[in-house]
Amino acid sequence: MGQENKSTNTDFILLGLFESQYPGLFIVIILLILMVAVTGNSILALLIWGNAHLHTPMYLLLSQLSLMDLTLITTTVPKMAVDFFSGNRGISRLGCGVQIFLYLMLGVAECILLTLMAFDRYLAICNPLRYSVFMTPRVCAQMAASSWAGGALSSFIYTVWVMHFSTCDSREIHHFYCEVMALLKLSCEDTSTYEKVVLAAGIIFLLVPFGLILTSYNLIFFTVLRMNSSDGKKKALATCSSHLGVVSLYFGPAMIIYMSPISSLSPEMDQHLFVFDAIITPMLNPLIYSLRNKEVVMALKKVLGRRLIFKRKC
Repeated sequence: MGQENKSTNTDFILLGLFESQYPGLFIVIILLILMVAVTGNSILALLIWGNAHLHTPMYLLLSQLSLMDLTLITTTVPKMAVDFFSGNRGISRLGCGVQIFLYLMLGVAECILLTLMAFDRYLAICNPLRYSVFMTPRVCAQMAASSWAGGALSSFIYTVWVMHFSTCDSREIHHFYCEVMALLKLSCEDTSTYEKVVLAAGIIFLLVPFGLILTSYNLIFFTVLRMNSSDGKKKALATCSSHLGVVSLYFGPAMIIYMSPISSLSPEMDQHLFVFDAIITPMLNPLIYSLRNKEVVMALKKVLGRRLIFKRKC
């Protein structure tokens, strides 16, 4: 009875992601992923900001990716965990709008940023003489700012639009957070125009950037093949393969989610894709970049070495 009273004071009810025989084990795994993601992305960002040798456009853009991933996973998982432990899965309309805005903003911002990172690698490898002239600190800052601004502007438009749709009697969102397409399913109004706009946005923010990234890396690959230095080849391929790995992890599920008809994916499949895109990928990104990057590993070893020396002196 108490649970019903709590639910009636909310605008929506999140059904969550724990429809299994062992929900407790599942939430523990999710919280461990959150801890690894927060730790990994925080360490990577702090290493880049605190190490002068890593103050290059590539690493500064990478620090923005870590910041986006850190914000992305904390947008959904803490609320999910609180819902599970409290038993109250309600969320206000304002809270729902905030979740939608943050998720869409970060999603679009990452699309733009990953495209700019591919362009950075293209200039560095294919046009090294022009790289230092073009990729100045000011241009790098403008790239980072444009990613955040582009994500915020587009997300604001889509969020305001979707939150104006009226909902029917059902207030149950079949998701672990307020996801825009899941919310549309509760609407009594005709949402076909909005769905078409979402599809168009998928072409603009997913297909076009993905095509530009693949084009950049095709040009990079042919340039690397012509290199005489084996060390140069290994370094270029290591950096590019890390970036391509992150691109595949992010763009793959996002394309399936936002470029498929709203009724073509089952709620379970939709949630599994979102778990991969919004929870697992932010955990894997810093691991992929740090483990395959000697400069990041060396910077981490230096920091750990200094701490060990400091502890011994104390």
